[in-house]
Amino acid sequence: MDFEKLTPLMRKLALEAGDKIMEIYNSDDFEVKSKSDDSPVTIADEAADASISAGLRAAFPDVTLITEEQADSHSLSADTFLIVDPLDGTKEFINRRGDFTVNIAFVENGVPTRGVVYAPAKDRLFITGADGQSYEEVGPFAKDTIGTLNKISVSKPDNAGLLIVASKSHRDQATEDYINKYNVKDSKSAGSSLKFCLVATGEADLYPRVGRTMEWDTAAGHAVLSGAGGHVVRFDNHEPLTYGKEDYANPFFIAYAPGVDLKTA
Repeated sequence: MDFEKLTPLMRKLALEAGDKIMEIYNSDDFEVKSKSDDSPVTIADEAADASISAGLRAAFPDVTLITEEQADSHSLSADTFLIVDPLDGTKEFINRRGDFTVNIAFVENGVPTRGVVYAPAKDRLFITGADGQSYEEVGPFAKDTIGTLNKISVSKPDNAGLLIVASKSHRDQATEDYINKYNVKDSKSAGSSLKFCLVATGEADLYPRVGRTMEWDTAAGHAVLSGAGGHVVRFDNHEPLTYGKEDYANPFFIAYAPGVDLKTA
C-alpha cells in the first residue's frame, strides 16, 4: 500500500464527508430510517458513504472495501482491506449532540495500521500519518493542504487514580461494574470513536466497551490509538483485537494506555 497516497486521500474524503454531514445536521429537519437491525440511518450516513466509497474505489480499485452502509460488502472476506463508517454515532447526530465521527481505516493482515477520525461538529481531526505515528491536526481544515499536525501520545497512567471514558449511548450496569474494579480519578462519557482518540491524546487512560460493536465502528479509532502508543484487547482474554472476522462483529474490548493494570471481567 502506498501510504503517501492513502493518508492524504483518507483525510480529504473524511473532510468532504464531514461537509455533507454538517449541511444536513444544520438543516431544519432530516428523515431518520431504520435498518434491518433496527439501528437508525439518515441521509447523512448515505451521502457520506457514497462520497467516501467513490473516492476510495477510484484510487484503490484492487483493495477490498468494507463499509457499514453497503450490506453487500459485509459478505466479503479479506485480511487486508479498507473499512468505513461514514457516520459513527448516528444517535448523537440525530439528537444533535455533536459526538459523531467520520471513520476511514486501512487494515493489514487483521491489524488496523492507518486511520482517520474526523468529528466535524467538534472541529477535531485525528490521523495516522504515512509514518505510522498518530497526530491531531489543528483546524481550519483545507481539503488539499494538510495543516499543523501535533503528534499525540497516550498518558502515563496512575493506577491510583485513572481517567476513564465510556460510551454515552451504551453506558449500562455491566460497564459500571467493570469500571468500579479500578481506582477512578475521573469518569466521562463520549460518543462514537472519539473515545479511542481521547485515550490516544492522553485525555483518558482507559475505555472499556461491554457491548456490541462492528469493525467499522472501531478500526479507525483503533489505528489512531495504536499510532499514539495505545492498545486494544479483547475483554475476555486480553489478547489483541483483530479484524477481518466473520460478519465483522467485535467481541467486547478494552482500549487503554500501557501501564494500566488491566482487571479481568
